[in-house]
Amino acid sequence: MCGICGVMYFQPQTPQPAMLEKMVEKLHQRGPDGGGIEIDGQLGLGHRRLKVIDLSENGHQPMQDDALGLTIVFNGCIYNYQALRQSLLELGYSFFSTSDTEVILKAYHAWGWQCVQRFNGMFAFAIYERQSGRVVLARDRLGIKPLYIHQDKSHLRFASSIPSLLAGGGITTTLDPIALHHFLSFHSVVPAPRTLLQQVQKLPPATVRIVEKNGSETNHTYWNLQMGPQAGDAERTEAEWQQLLDQALRAAVSRRLVADVPVGLLLSGGLDSSLMAGLLVESGQLSRGGLSTFSIGFEQAGGEEGDEFQYSDIVAAHFGTDHHKIFIETNNLPELLRETVRAMSEPMVSHDAVGFYLLSREVAKHVKVVQSGQGADEVFAGYHWYPKVDAGQDAFQDYRKAFFDRSHEECCEMVHRDIAAAWQQDYSSAFVESWFAHPHSGTAAVDKALHLDQNIMLVDDPVKRVDNMTMAWGLEARVPFLDHELVELAARIPGHLKLQQGGKGILKEVARPIIPHAVIDRAKGYFPVPALKHMDGPVLKLAKEVLTSPRATQRGLIQPSYINRLLDHPTQHITPLHGSKLWQLTLLELWLQTHDIH
Repeated sequence: MCGICGVMYFQPQTPQPAMLEKMVEKLHQRGPDGGGIEIDGQLGLGHRRLKVIDLSENGHQPMQDDALGLTIVFNGCIYNYQALRQSLLELGYSFFSTSDTEVILKAYHAWGWQCVQRFNGMFAFAIYERQSGRVVLARDRLGIKPLYIHQDKSHLRFASSIPSLLAGGGITTTLDPIALHHFLSFHSVVPAPRTLLQQVQKLPPATVRIVEKNGSETNHTYWNLQMGPQAGDAERTEAEWQQLLDQALRAAVSRRLVADVPVGLLLSGGLDSSLMAGLLVESGQLSRGGLSTFSIGFEQAGGEEGDEFQYSDIVAAHFGTDHHKIFIETNNLPELLRETVRAMSEPMVSHDAVGFYLLSREVAKHVKVVQSGQGADEVFAGYHWYPKVDAGQDAFQDYRKAFFDRSHEECCEMVHRDIAAAWQQDYSSAFVESWFAHPHSGTAAVDKALHLDQNIMLVDDPVKRVDNMTMAWGLEARVPFLDHELVELAARIPGHLKLQQGGKGILKEVARPIIPHAVIDRAKGYFPVPALKHMDGPVLKLAKEVLTSPRATQRGLIQPSYINRLLDHPTQHITPLHGSKLWQLTLLELWLQTHDIH
């Protein structure tokens, strides 16, 4: 896991080392083990390295292969790199390292941009062809690894984070009004290619972009998730689906143990991470000393508990893990929130962000790699809106009612009148409705919701959160539930098998022979931070300071009357997903101020 950046000019111009060094410095925490820059003609590449595979200097990046005329910067991990390496050896290629980075280079030379179809992993990379001058950018199927882009008539710039991209200078930070509509309405999800900044885009997941020396580009979407049954699936019994799922889960967890360093586990005590604990122990592949697991808890607020230690303790004791518990007091929360926001490449309103940030701080003291249970709810229908969508008459409207934070009318009421005037329609509803009509979304209502969530919400909420918060501490997080082969299998499983038992029914049945039933049959939990929902004490004070600050007033993004309404009664303005509308606006303004966006 690492951080990458680069700049490519479309006219004769040499990138300045100082600019690349500034961009690389912003990525330091993503790769604390080393770094470098490489300038060749009109192209400059930068990299920060976290040593996980091939700990020697042979894995240093930017990595050049002079014989092939290729240079690469890469962020992520290719879990099947050893099998691919063997195939490439049989084709006559030789290797100077044992890294997965070099495997990507050789694979690209052997199979062209289509090499990505052979990769099982998470990745964002840039390959430079010295002879042609072209640059090839790629991102993994489910967008686990980020890649931000700024491109105009003169040059292309890319990076693993928006702060790194902006560090190079020359990018206007005007807000994108449509992206802002998504943020305020579509539960803070801003789908690719948009970001909140007009001049910054995200490379969409499952995309290869080839940029020629003159700036022309070609885009290839190399993977589409198809929901619904395939040939022969209609005859499968529930037991057969469970067997297939068990096999796929074990393979996904096993793949993500490939590393030259120990691999730990983020253990919340919920079904997903607990099942992973069981599968990791049963895999027999753990290094001597067993499995290190990590949990976090917060002080209660408004009568709501802030930890789930009772369940993580059960799992840790059951499997004999080396367990670590971290407890956070609320009086330290405002400064910790500021730190968390500093680590955000984009504003992330979920309470999970601070939980992952603080948990990662502790975990990084012990291991460099962890597995995480993120993605199971979106893949196996674990959220409360899926049964509502499945049982309703209008899948899109039922989804919208359950998931959206605000109506279009409320959005228009709350923002500056110039922004409201620029909104020609309800962009968020139109976007979601188009995805419900997507040709790959299947025919069942629940499949349509799952298709949207796996392709859009998952990528730009929980997945992005896990990447940003773990990498803020030089920690690599791997997500077995987003193994693309497992996701493809889950897309074929009948919806009713996923919806059983209050959601994730088939996953629960697979888990029963593996983990304690008390964990399986408990009420659904999450990373609770009660102070962010109830907005009292120091957190409410922070909200008032941020939203009434001179910078917020000068920005004039949100109408003062709306802000005052939330501040007067913070506990009364809760979204359908039980989040605080006040915290959402606080987070947005705090992110803009923290990253000096005007």
